[in-house]
Amino acid sequence: MDAPPMTPLNFAPLMPEVMQARATDWLVELRRRRTVRDFSDRAVSRELIETCLLAAGTAPNGANLQPWHFVAVQDGAIKRRIREAAEIEERDFYEHRAPAEWKEALAPLGTDAAKPFLETAPWLIGIFAIQHRDLPDGRRQPMYYAKESTGIATGLLITALHRAGLVALTHTPSPMHFLNEILGRPVNEKPFLLLVAGYPAEHAQVPIAAAVKKPLSEIATFL
Repeated sequence: MDAPPMTPLNFAPLMPEVMQARATDWLVELRRRRTVRDFSDRAVSRELIETCLLAAGTAPNGANLQPWHFVAVQDGAIKRRIREAAEIEERDFYEHRAPAEWKEALAPLGTDAAKPFLETAPWLIGIFAIQHRDLPDGRRQPMYYAKESTGIATGLLITALHRAGLVALTHTPSPMHFLNEILGRPVNEKPFLLLVAGYPAEHAQVPIAAAVKKPLSEIATFL
């Protein structure tokens, strides 16, 4: 088999002190990021969302198959349908399916089945992991590491939105099959997450408990 065509990496090395300074600055910036549930209805341009989605699309992924699809929703009627469907699942979850331990874990965050932000925020982004694709010769090709790759892309999208000056919320009603129907996506795309994006409300509040992050000693091991 012939080697695939390659191109130079074009890597620009930095001085160690510059690397550390940049890493520290980025850590400080990311520590400012907070998950928000109180959104403003202030408009956000499509161009800005497009740029953030392009940033997400740079994510590493299995075999460069890029197994993700993003549906950016600005239409008020569609957002209303998503809210109504999501709240049906959320009410069933909180009233019948959520174990006591899960409710206890959620208590410091103050969440419940009401999701008004799904209509208030200017953008909802439905994120789908593509499970397989049909090739022109009729074969079905699996999308390798679809869930992992889509998760990495979602992380980059959240970071891009924060860097752009917006706030976001990861919303995961379970199950999320209604997103395929409402957003017109095929069955080979599995809903991964619903991302709410926009500006925070003027008097937005965030849980104090959510700002407490584990120290390095609890999240990393050096050998």
